[in-house]
Amino acid sequence: MTNLPFAAEAPVSIARVGLRARDADALADYYKAVLGLRELRRANGTIGLGAGDRELLEIEGSNALRPEDPRSAGLYHTAFLLPSRDDLARWVGHAAENRIPISGASDHLVSEAIYLYDPEGNGIEIYRDRPQGEWPMEAGTIKMATERLDLKALHASLPDGDAGWVGAPDGSVVGHVHLRVGDTGEAESWWNGEMGFDTTVHYGNSAVFLSTGGYHHHIGANSWQTAGAGPRDKDRAGLSYVELAAKEGAQKSVRDPWGSEIRVRAA
Repeated sequence: MTNLPFAAEAPVSIARVGLRARDADALADYYKAVLGLRELRRANGTIGLGAGDRELLEIEGSNALRPEDPRSAGLYHTAFLLPSRDDLARWVGHAAENRIPISGASDHLVSEAIYLYDPEGNGIEIYRDRPQGEWPMEAGTIKMATERLDLKALHASLPDGDAGWVGAPDGSVVGHVHLRVGDTGEAESWWNGEMGFDTTVHYGNSAVFLSTGGYHHHIGANSWQTAGAGPRDKDRAGLSYVELAAKEGAQKSVRDPWGSEIRVRAA
């Protein structure tokens, strides 16, 4: 697969996300059934899932883990970027036919997104990007918003006779990862300084979005439920790591101020 979306062509992009699960088999089954990810490998209690031959999610299981705490630092959501608007519309039909519960649907001006939670409480975003040339700008910066997304109209946009959803298509990637943090200013400084990411958008004082290469965001960080949170408990299910793919620079593994592991590998 050679035609990657703009998000994945940046100098540094999201490669995959690692999750720690109390029941890895059940969680993997959910991502296969709901998102249409393929199982690419399984060994020693770890399951790799992806689209095409591209691994997007690694799930490691242990029944000794405590449940995720949404008031602690960690993963807000993993955002799976589909290649086209038709793909997102097909997923809407799949969700309706299978009564998949969603938690929200938004038009962010740069993208259209649908939100849900997996059985262990990890947030998921499924989205499609508008072409970069259509992204609105305001005072020289990307303008984003949260407006209602009409799911019925989105699904109705498919051409007659469309085959419908048949799983996550080749070309799907993790477009961005949104983190829960204790302080967005500290998160912004860390991603600017330690990781070399550019700030793209602020949502007041409680959310910040960052990227490389002019993308609207590869990383989001918010303190909506977690203001003042300290380091993440190591014995909880949820986020294990975020893996970045870098076109230049050394491979490394570092931790953000709340203990979330950020890995960098060669693209």
